Amino acid sequence: MVILLTGAFLPPLDFFIVNVALPSIREDFQATASTMQLIISGYATTYAVMLITGGRLGDLYGRRNVFLAGMVAFAAASALCGFAWSPAALVVGRVLQGFAAAIMAPQALASINAIFPDHEKSRALSFYALTFGVASMAGLFLGGALIALNILDLGWRAVFLINLPVIAIAAPSAMMVLRETRSEHASKLDVGGAVLIALALFALISPLIEGREQGWPIWSLLMLAGCLPLLFLFWHHEQKVEAAGRDPILAPRLVRTPGLKRGLLAAFFFYAFAAFWLTFSVYQQGGLGRTPFEAGLAILPAAVGFVLGPFASGYIFHVFGRYSTAAGMSLEAAGLFGTAALVSFGAPEFLYVALFFVGAGQGIALPNLVRTVVQRVDTAQSGLASGLVNSMLQIGGALATALIGGLFFSVLGSSTDVISIGHAYSIAAVAIAFCLLIAGWLSAGLGAKKEALR
Repeated sequence: MVILLTGAFLPPLDFFIVNVALPSIREDFQATASTMQLIISGYATTYAVMLITGGRLGDLYGRRNVFLAGMVAFAAASALCGFAWSPAALVVGRVLQGFAAAIMAPQALASINAIFPDHEKSRALSFYALTFGVASMAGLFLGGALIALNILDLGWRAVFLINLPVIAIAAPSAMMVLRETRSEHASKLDVGGAVLIALALFALISPLIEGREQGWPIWSLLMLAGCLPLLFLFWHHEQKVEAAGRDPILAPRLVRTPGLKRGLLAAFFFYAFAAFWLTFSVYQQGGLGRTPFEAGLAILPAAVGFVLGPFASGYIFHVFGRYSTAAGMSLEAAGLFGTAALVSFGAPEFLYVALFFVGAGQGIALPNLVRTVVQRVDTAQSGLASGLVNSMLQIGGALATALIGGLFFSVLGSSTDVISIGHAYSIAAVAIAFCLLIAGWLSAGLGAKKEALR
């Protein structure tokens, strides 16, 4: 379990930890703002685009084998980032990191679903969700700490090189401990489907991440317009592959699994929460004048709630049953409404209570949501289901950051005072809360156990 959770921990950690290091990287390389954006978006885009294909690779070629390959590739890419001699080399390293993360991460969730017996699976998925959230929050603290400590005079390079000793222990352990699992009817990879879905997701996610930063240039709008035709071509191709008796990368019959589409759509709306990190950070640093490390400390109540939330999942399930996911999302939304009210009425010193509810709600909702989606499909398709749910989370997060982040900055305008920033944050927090309520409505009544195909 620890080895699998290491593979789940590193990808989100390496997304958030770099945000703290960006000022140091910019000063060291004298890099442009567009290069700084590429350091973030190169990783995020590649990771989101390749998750579905990465999950399917584990089903076909063995989840342990693919997990190890992804982990070794992630270490190599981290080394390239840590020893980068130019901004271009760092951007290439980040893209390769995203690719490796997309190969490694789905195998963790898929292996948990395939290896652990039913009576242990609920607790295992709770630990998985806990790791996912803690990695996001730990990035803010660990990045600042590593740069402040300046170990061996490495500066910002330590945020990448810290991955090497971790993987040096985890990879050999995985070879000795992990049991190999794969689809019983494994066939060749549907290369055409893999290329089409990657192109479609790239056309969707890249402009969402880059477009807002660059003022929505024409290329971003053209890519968004081209996304739907690419998705149509992908779906038509998958139907042809399935009709021919071959194994598509995303079987149309899988999508017809009862409740799966609702669960995936719930995951899409649920991760609108990703916009919270942007807006709350701007409020803390731009409005209240806190340092990045102090802003990280400010979210500690949410971190505590997130840690405790999964351990309350059993009690929540006993009380709410199939509505447990919706209950967690409702609690999270209530916490966000609370932060909006406290900031609007000028009482930020009481934010810790509302932030605790935000974290606890997410800690309850995420493991239940993941379980709802992954356990609806056969174990043979666990890798694909893992890639699907992670991909929907990433797409939802990218879209929410673009749209709700755009709303935040539109409301803020050119103002820089704490009242204006607080007002913009409150509106963004309410928008995120409504997305969570939609996710809760979609997930309401969905059981955790898989149902038979229609």
